[in-house]
Amino acid sequence: MNFSDLFKQNGHLCRFSPNGSFLANVAQYRLVVRDIKTLQIVQLYTCLDAIQQIEWSSDSRFILCGMYKRGMVQVWSLEQPEWTCKIDEGSAGLKAVRWSPDGRHILTTADFHLRITVWSLVNKSVSYIKYPKDCKQGIHFTKDGKYMALAERRDCRDYVSVFVCNTWQLVKHFATETQDLSGLEWSPDGSVLCVWDSLLEYNLLLYSVDGRCMATFKAYEYALGIKSVCWSPSSQFLAIGSFDEKVRILNHITWKTVVEHSHPHVMENPAVVVYKEVEQRAQVHQQLIPGYHGNLPVFAAQSKYDVLEACPIEVPVLKPDPDKANPKIGISLLAFSSDNKYLATKNDNMPNALWIWDVQKLCQTVLMLQVGNVKCAKWSPVQTQLALCTGNNKLYLWSPAGSVSVEVPTEASFQVHKIQWHPEGGVLLLSGKEQMCLCFLEDNR
Repeated sequence: MNFSDLFKQNGHLCRFSPNGSFLANVAQYRLVVRDIKTLQIVQLYTCLDAIQQIEWSSDSRFILCGMYKRGMVQVWSLEQPEWTCKIDEGSAGLKAVRWSPDGRHILTTADFHLRITVWSLVNKSVSYIKYPKDCKQGIHFTKDGKYMALAERRDCRDYVSVFVCNTWQLVKHFATETQDLSGLEWSPDGSVLCVWDSLLEYNLLLYSVDGRCMATFKAYEYALGIKSVCWSPSSQFLAIGSFDEKVRILNHITWKTVVEHSHPHVMENPAVVVYKEVEQRAQVHQQLIPGYHGNLPVFAAQSKYDVLEACPIEVPVLKPDPDKANPKIGISLLAFSSDNKYLATKNDNMPNALWIWDVQKLCQTVLMLQVGNVKCAKWSPVQTQLALCTGNNKLYLWSPAGSVSVEVPTEASFQVHKIQWHPEGGVLLLSGKEQMCLCFLEDNR
């Protein structure tokens, strides 16, 4: 395992290209593109204002920079650095920007969600889509890039419009049985569209491409409802995380609950492997302090995992504040492994715990208890390996073979807050508040 030097970045704006050849990151007004093998700068672009968002096109030939404060988007070409494109929304303002699946159209959302504009890089045509709804996830594309689903709000009702992406023609428009639609997402195979209501009402609906409602799921009433939704890679399961601290998994045939996973405050199942992080203070070097006779020892916290065998085991719990909005309770993280064998979850009022479930056996297999709060957890796209961070200078890895804690060997005070996997696996991008570095799990450079 090798680590690169630290590089400057802003706002966690660092992305691998889809083909895995490049790494882009933002440093205020500048967009830096590096070769992933040598980490040498291959392109350096200067934008007109501070960058708030970057996104690669699907073929890795273009990259866009969103500057929301100025209501502007700049597009850059890696193959033709002299080619430039600028999109100015003007007085309409800019709320969000993203690529279409073909990598030749850009979708911009105006302030207050007044409209969505589709800009073509091929023929410079412009199309407008009215009535987009301001919600957490109001737009989603099928994995094959054929269809786009858009949440809309008209006449005090929720609607979904389905567009075909090659012509941007409307192919289906239907009303949904939701009070306040909060999000929608296609299944990986593109055959089912999942729609769910706001957290004030537990309501999940499943639609076919032609707008037919296939099933409705309501676990309970008169309490905070759905917090997170995640499809399995095979489209066979749909995991629903709720504010009642439970995960419910639906099957794709009957859309009924296959299993209901709870997150107890006390672990009493002896079959679950519990990894507990233990920190130890170790002297790393001595530092000369002016005005002090002699050197003062400098200590660093080194950690390792202990496997707990005695049950029951208490899981640290935080009591949510009932007077504050968006209480820290419920399942905020749902992530299936790429091979569809495991599911990782996090319950917000147990921020130090990460739960790993066996999808085939429908039971819990691992509980990881960290010293700090789990900030981010990501599965490898090619193998059964989970990486997580807790906002310190360490990287944590889990696989069916076991867990390991690795300290990032940097001289500066570097804390890992976000993790990204390389599209081909084997490389991790570790992002802090103002810096980033790469972790090469295998020396394949």
